[in-house]
Amino acid sequence: MSILQDIKDAFRQPNNTLKQLILINVIVFVVLIVLRLLLTFTIGPGAYNYLMSFVALHSDMATFITRPWTLISYFFTHQGFLHIIFNMLNLYWFGQLIREYLGDKKLLSLYVIGGIAGGVLYMLSYNFIPYFEDRAASSVMIGASASVLAIVVAAATLLPNYTFNLILIGPVRIKYIALFLVLLSISGAVGDNAGGNIAHLGGALIGWLFIKQLQRGSDMGRPLHAMFDFFGRLFSRRPEMKVTHRKNTTFAGRSNGSTTTVTGKPSQKEIDLILDKISSSGYESLSKEEKQKLFQASQKE
Repeated sequence: MSILQDIKDAFRQPNNTLKQLILINVIVFVVLIVLRLLLTFTIGPGAYNYLMSFVALHSDMATFITRPWTLISYFFTHQGFLHIIFNMLNLYWFGQLIREYLGDKKLLSLYVIGGIAGGVLYMLSYNFIPYFEDRAASSVMIGASASVLAIVVAAATLLPNYTFNLILIGPVRIKYIALFLVLLSISGAVGDNAGGNIAHLGGALIGWLFIKQLQRGSDMGRPLHAMFDFFGRLFSRRPEMKVTHRKNTTFAGRSNGSTTTVTGKPSQKEIDLILDKISSSGYESLSKEEKQKLFQASQKE
């Protein structure tokens, strides 16, 4: 019961997207393990394979049309402990960076859009590249790797010189970790797991584009946020509250001799203070708010 309570608390807690994504993947993984055991012992292994066909992404377009939800369900589904452990560790390490610097909404956008892009590229490749013609009818894909690689590449694009201390290797800049994973996917795009590696590349491309567009002032995840907000309001049980403002309310101006800014980029004075703090104490000494201000200042108009 305490485990169930911990799970409930994790989903009730606001600004907890990273933990929620990991929990969803782990819960689906555990449920599938139990179902595999029960179905194999009672009906037979064929029953479990049939069940998986409703959550895995099919490369066959005719099958996909009858199960369009698999474009989402596949990147929450794993088989094998190494498969899920590797993905969840990378999601945690690099997701922490995205969450800290850009916030939970951007993290969720990267995960979902990266997974969708990976799935779409996988299906397009298997249906329009002659090399994959012989396996297109029977190929299926599961795993969060495309979503995770989108987050990895996004973090490396945003903070290329950020360093991770790897066991037996030592400090390594994350841009090199991301490059290694991308090259690994390129090399595997003609192997036994060609479809999965192609999906990885789709996610990686989204991760890079997402940050580049964000630095230009465009948020690729905005339509996704609007959809989530719509369904959130639709299913919310809270009564609507009417908010009114007086005409003389000012959102940016002088109040009691000080300047208050609610929205927009930080002032040059704020940026100078942050840069001074970096010079004296290092980048790691910045608070989350200071890091976000620094990123906002780097965006182009």
